[in-house]
Formats: sequence, C-alpha cells, structure tokens
Amino acid sequence: MTVEAKKETLGFQTEVKQLLHLMIHSLYSNREIFLRELISNASDAADKLRYEALHNSALLNSDPNLEIRVDFDKDAKTVTIADNGIGMNREDVIAHLGTIAKSGTADFLSTLTGDQKKDSQLIGQFGVGFYSAFIVADKVTVETRKAGSEEGVCWVSDGSGEFTVEPIDKEKRGTTIILHLKPEAEEFADGWRLRNIIRKYSDHISMPILMRKEEMPAGDDEEKDVKDATPEWETVNTAKALWTRSRSEITDDEYKEFYKHISHDHTDPLKWSHNRVEGKLEYNSLLYIPGKAPFDLYNRDMQKGLKLYVQRVFIMDQADEFLPMYLRFIKGVVDSNDLSLNVSREILQKDPAVDSMKTALTKRVLDMLEKLAKKEPEAYASFWKEFGQVLKEGPAEDYANRERIAKLLRFSSTESTGTDQDQSLEGYVSRMKEDQDKIYYITAETPKAAANSPHLEVFRKKGLEVLLLSDRVDEWLMSHLFEFDGNSFVDIGRGDLDLGKLDSEDEKKAQEEAAKENEDLVKRIKDVLGADVEEVRVTHRLTDSPACLVVGQNDMGMQMRRIMEAAGQSMPESKPVFEINPEHPLIGRLDKEADEDRFADLTRVVFDQASLAAGGQLDDPASYVQRLNKLLLEMVV
Repeated sequence: MTVEAKKETLGFQTEVKQLLHLMIHSLYSNREIFLRELISNASDAADKLRYEALHNSALLNSDPNLEIRVDFDKDAKTVTIADNGIGMNREDVIAHLGTIAKSGTADFLSTLTGDQKKDSQLIGQFGVGFYSAFIVADKVTVETRKAGSEEGVCWVSDGSGEFTVEPIDKEKRGTTIILHLKPEAEEFADGWRLRNIIRKYSDHISMPILMRKEEMPAGDDEEKDVKDATPEWETVNTAKALWTRSRSEITDDEYKEFYKHISHDHTDPLKWSHNRVEGKLEYNSLLYIPGKAPFDLYNRDMQKGLKLYVQRVFIMDQADEFLPMYLRFIKGVVDSNDLSLNVSREILQKDPAVDSMKTALTKRVLDMLEKLAKKEPEAYASFWKEFGQVLKEGPAEDYANRERIAKLLRFSSTESTGTDQDQSLEGYVSRMKEDQDKIYYITAETPKAAANSPHLEVFRKKGLEVLLLSDRVDEWLMSHLFEFDGNSFVDIGRGDLDLGKLDSEDEKKAQEEAAKENEDLVKRIKDVLGADVEEVRVTHRLTDSPACLVVGQNDMGMQMRRIMEAAGQSMPESKPVFEINPEHPLIGRLDKEADEDRFADLTRVVFDQASLAAGGQLDDPASYVQRLNKLLLEMVV
C-alpha cells in the first residue's frame, strides 16, 4: 500500500492551548498519571472495537486478541503505548486530539485561579485524558489506523499551539502513541518504573497490558543476542474485569483506581458499592459516589450514565437508562447476563429487565447515601455540598422514593450556624414545639435574604424554627414535597399565615381587633397602591418591620418566576398582598398624615422598601429615590 505524502499543519482549539499550559505547569507533582490516562484511553478503544465487532465481525478477524503494549527506549528517551483497538481516521484525529468536545469547558477555564495546587484539583474534576501526555513529553507522536480502513494517520505536536497531520502506511489497526520525554521526565524510560505505575493505577484493566521481559545478560555476546532476538512479552496486570471479582480480594486502592479509570477523574471517590445479583435477573454492579462534582453537573444534557457491559462485552459508555436523572452524578459499571449482546439504546428503553435493574440500582444508591449520612456525617456534608442541588430534583422525578429522598435532604434553618445546609427534616421534626404540626420554610434569592426576611419575625418571637431556602431549585422542590412524617409544609411568605394552636386565644383576639381598628388606614393605602397590589391587610407576621409583601396562596413565587422568565417563558401577571404592621412607628406616622400627597409618597416608599426586602426589583427605582429624598429633605428642614 502506498500513501501520497500530504502533511498539514493545524492549530489547537483555544481551550486546548489553555488546558495544555495548565497541565504542563500544574501537574508536575503527579506526573505518573499520564500512563494511567493513556492506558485507560487504549482500553476504551478496545471496548469500542468489541462493540463494533458485534455488528461486523470482520473488524476483529485479522487480529482478534486485544491487548495494550507498553514499551520504552532508554537511548531514544521515549515511552510507547500501543493498542489494537478501534483506531482513528484523519477526521477522528483532528476532532479528538485538536479540540475538547466536552460541555462545561468555558466554565472550567473561567474557574482557574493561577494557583498551581488549586488548579491541579480542578483539573481532576474536568478530566485530563490524552493531553496528560504533555506532562512528561515535549513532543508526542500518534500513529493510528481505524478498523476497517486502509490508510493510517500520523499526528505530531509539541503542545505549543499547533499539530501536524499526515497520512502514513500502518500495517495494523489501532493506535500507537510515542512520547518523547522531557529531560526531567527521563525516569519513565525504565521498565521497573513503568511496571510499578501499571500495577498501581491500571491493574484492574480487563485486557492484558504487555511489556517486554527484561533479563540481564552475562556478557557482551549475550547482550548482542538479546538485541537481535524477537522480544518476549509478558502480561503486567491482572487482566480480569474488576467488577467480576470477589469483593474480598479487591483492595480499596484497586477500587479507587478503577473509579479513576472509568471517570477520568484523578480525585478519589467518596463511596462505592459492589454487588452481584442472582435470581430472576443476573448482573454485577459497581457504583461510585464521586468526591467532586464535574463542571457540567447542572447541565441536564450532560453525558451521564453507567458503563454497560453484557457478559463482560462493552456495549456503551453512557447508558443513562439505569439510573434516574437526579442521580446523574453516579459513576460505575453494570454488567448483565440478561440483555442481548446486540442491545441498542432503543432496545434498552423498551426492555422490562432494564426497568427492574433501574429500580434496584436506584435503591442501591439511596442505601449508600443513607449509610453515609448516618455513619459518616462529615463525609455526607461533603457530598451534600457537591451534589445536594441535584438530589433536590429527586422528589419531583421519583415519586416512589420521595420519602427516602426527603430524609437525605439538607437545609439551612434558623437553627443553623451560618449559611451551611446542615439540617435534616428528621432533625427539624424532632425539635418541633408542642402543638406544632407544620414545617415552616421561606424561599429567597440568597441565604442572607432568607435569614434576614421580615417574615421570620413572629417565628423568632415564638421560638419556631424555619427552613431557609435559597437554591434555585428550592421552590420547585417544595411544590413536590407536600408533607414529611405527617407534617405539612408551609411557605411563611405565601397566603394568610395561620399558626393554629401556636397562637393563643388572646393573640387571635388582638389580631382581629387590630384589623378592625385599622380599616380606614388599609383603605387609604389600597387607594394609593391601586392595581399594584391584590390586597392590603393588617399583619401578625411582623414585630420589628413596618410592612412586608406576601405571595398569593396560588401564585408562583418570585424565585420560580425568575427561573421561568429566564428560560423564555411568558408568565401571567400576579400581584402581591401588602401587609402592614400597625404597631410600628412608621405606620403610626402614616396613619396620622393628613396631607394626601405626603401620605401617598410615604406609602409608596414603605411599599417599595417591602419589595426590596423580599428580594424584588423596583419597576421605577428613580421615582423611589425622588420620593425618599423629598421626605428626607422635609425632615432636615
């Protein structure tokens, strides 16, 4: 086969340049991970070929034994990683080695600080992959040929900003990566060093990783014979699928390294669960809770799901049918004996066995989280900080497990120290007052806005705990959580507040009298505010503030309204209820104001202040400032 020489020089995507620079300068303290990443990619290439061969067996015929070979040359100062997997054509090479086709790239890069230690941890959340080669190499050569193709491709780069691509003759399919080591990385051109790295990071790889046998010859003649002889290769790793082995023979370090292999994350997982199910269905599962959230976690279109194997044959990389969306952060492997080897995503969606496995795997994850919350509260607090907002999607998506998910939720409350979400619903219920049968909460844009809301005043006075909700998902969450442990949820910023038995008869009587005594004032205020409010009434929520805004019982809250509007949805108009505190000196001053113009100005100022305290935005900030300045000037005069 002859190939016409056609060499082309291309530039890296901007994000690749930034990532290369960062890795080269930030991961120097853990340089050996390059081998783990490249072996992991080679293993993925073999898995993909196995899957393609299910539909086209000819792809494997010429070279059916899949393997990875690691070699080195001390004189040339190179390390070579070769596989006989799926390989790449020219378009694949440019797409996979010249760009980062991963959502969240911009967010990732914007988070980088320039601090090498912190940025190194961030890289772990993003994944390093092929580009880790440049941690140890000042030049990388990739020779590859796609299965089923006749033409090979050579890719070369020094990582500085450009790469070259040209066609080559390549006898066999697969990919060979040649690392031309930097002077400070020449330690890796050593058989003992490479073997130890493979056993440390890649022993779990389910295909053989081969290296040349190394024997020390006795003399020069024997050395010449060894050089001339065909090298003998030996398997360095266990080469058995880790999830098929007994839990008793797998170390924690092996579990951790396998997680890093499947997730391309170089941080340790928080927890894992390894199980074999036998009976009506037979499958192995190995599920991990990551220690850190990926940058695209909140993108519901992100790549997600478990690695699916059928009878130890790789089928697909992100099989998202086995876990619900709110558990999309879970990584792992499921290997079934009850699915067809020719399974496709369409078949998966219709297979009742998948539904049964999804139910069981979801239960397994919730079991993990419950044990973590009960036995390792500090570790669970770490999990919640990373993944809590995603878990809050659960009650709306998984009705069957809503009560279990509710027990796992954590919130900030008036009992919290600071703004940490450290209170469980079970803890709240255990602290409820006698005669209290409701769980009170308030939603706001920020933790401080929730903690300082005027709606809390009567609850503080009575010593009643209130959940402080400020995550974007919270209002949506509470629309699907109706009760917990027999106690209904009540939004204290919505509708007419009824504390039931928590208000004494004397308090209820005083509230009724206050409403009657201020009927004229309420009418005057309503005349001023007109169509801007649904209603004006005397409040019993407030002890220190002059007024507050209340959302109608059946109206959408401000937080949810903003989310829907940001998504381009047109929302129906809703008007707030304006509640006044007649005990406050400012409302008393308002009641005595005889000048109707000044009364209107003061009423508007109090109304706008209540809107600001609720986290709202003024329709006419300039008019608010003018009225306020006018009133201040009158005070000065």
